[in-house]
Amino acid sequence: MNKTAFLFPGQGSQTVGMCKDIYDEYAAAREMYETAGSILNVDAAGLCFNSSDEELNRTDNAQIAILVTSLAILEVLKDNEIHADVAAGLSLGEYTALICSGMIGLEEGLKLVQKRGKYMQELKPAGNWKMAAVLEADSSIVEETCREVSKNIGFVVPANYNYNRSDSNIW
Repeated sequence: MNKTAFLFPGQGSQTVGMCKDIYDEYAAAREMYETAGSILNVDAAGLCFNSSDEELNRTDNAQIAILVTSLAILEVLKDNEIHADVAAGLSLGEYTALICSGMIGLEEGLKLVQKRGKYMQELKPAGNWKMAAVLEADSSIVEETCREVSKNIGFVVPANYNYNRSDSNIW
């Protein structure tokens, strides 16, 4: 028997206009944007379809937009009798997976993500800063490189480790 898994995206997957075609075509998607907007007191559809890149990319907005978009698509899938046997998510997408699986309710999940985005936006470091993804490097090399770079330019640290099975120190 085949199983179906849904993997929900995290922050960084947002683009202005995302899901507009689905919103226009499916009532279930429109209803999710309206419901979420009502719960959060936000124009969720306007945020996704009519904001600037700068506005949408703010952490507090991006997280709401991605969650609501994922939930709108999920509603269309449900209406078409497509259900997940298992759900997972990348960072922010974990909240969508929790809602999808029924582990947390829609309103609770939406409000949690709204707070998460707000706190992350408020707590980001002041000044000029960057984040980079380092692929297929041993964690000890990344950590040593960060220590060396920090001596010259300031605070540089690994923020997240995404491993695969080849990382023997994890598995």
